[in-house]
Amino acid sequence: MQYRKLGRTGLNVSALGMGTMRLPQNDGGQGYTGIPSGNTDTDASISMLRRAVDLGINYVDTAFNYLSGDSETITGLALKDGYRNKVILATKAPTWMYKAPDDFDLYLNKQLERLQTDYIDVYLLHGMNKGSWPKTVLRYDILYKAEQARAAGKIRFLGFSFHDDLDLFRTIINAHDRWDICLIQLNYMDTQYQAGIKGLEYAAARGIGTAIMEPLRGGYLANRLPNDARQIFTAAHPERSSAEWAFRYLWDLPDVGVVLSGMVSVGEVEENVAYADSAFSNMLTEEDKEVYMAVLDKLASYPVVPCTGCAYCMHCPKRIAIPHNFLAYNEYQTNGDLEKARHYYGTTLLPFGTQAENCITCRKCEEVCPQHIPISEWMPKIAELLGNGMKSQGRGNSTSK
Repeated sequence: MQYRKLGRTGLNVSALGMGTMRLPQNDGGQGYTGIPSGNTDTDASISMLRRAVDLGINYVDTAFNYLSGDSETITGLALKDGYRNKVILATKAPTWMYKAPDDFDLYLNKQLERLQTDYIDVYLLHGMNKGSWPKTVLRYDILYKAEQARAAGKIRFLGFSFHDDLDLFRTIINAHDRWDICLIQLNYMDTQYQAGIKGLEYAAARGIGTAIMEPLRGGYLANRLPNDARQIFTAAHPERSSAEWAFRYLWDLPDVGVVLSGMVSVGEVEENVAYADSAFSNMLTEEDKEVYMAVLDKLASYPVVPCTGCAYCMHCPKRIAIPHNFLAYNEYQTNGDLEKARHYYGTTLLPFGTQAENCITCRKCEEVCPQHIPISEWMPKIAELLGNGMKSQGRGNSTSK
């Protein structure tokens, strides 16, 4: 395992970090943010987390709301028996739940209890955007509360995770001179999305360490790339998987600290750790960079919905399985098989919730979507394309850009 400096913190972090939002489930599937408590396979998750640490991963990332709270609880169990001292433990403050300044301490203390620890190494204000930053953090003076918690030894390093535009990212960075870490979405498709590469560089110039989320864009860059894009990678280096290409892009960047991956099996952990063993800055050749450009040109021709499957939207009052509706639609857009997409829409997604035609445009999902997708505009289009008895449309005709 390769290790990197995380900004000015003095921490040496593994190039690959363990994300715990997608832990294995009792039914064999993977978890997501809003899945009901009790569905996660505790024993399998503990085994996977400990195997990750044994292989050199020393950064473990969780959050208050992941798996309806089970993620923090299981992480706490996994870090018993001496494992807590081997890792840098990161979790996130549920700022959307704050109704008063003292709620910061209320939820922090609950998280310490769940995680069975006296302190959290990295505490991130979760999901900063144009709503949460002024309406919660500034309104309730949360930065003051956080510094009090730091002085009390409950947290070591303070940071924030981010889902908005570059201007707000810079505003937040400049609002506090004691930020240690930020967590941003970045991958070879999203270099100019949200904070992006410019945000990465802006934070680094101020000594702030950067952790990366969505390196595989919710698995799209690993498991669901269109065949013609995948073939470009294969032609260049047959021995590299699509996932390895995605990770290598990020590890090439000197300002990247730890790259988080929401792994769901011991096999995935072992595979990704093997990639991380060669995770050096400036590792890409000019030929490699040309390959990425060719893949990006191909991907730009597919009008897909930029959903990463995080499932923050899964508290829909009509129980619409929003990410799975998008998955069915995107599979059609990239592979052109309408019948297969309709089969997924009509059968496979049903255990996760209901279909797009049940949307009542309440827009509650849009308030929490990190990608700011206009979900209520997409649902009727997906229903028209994939719903039973609806007319077939040409590939790409029902997109919204």
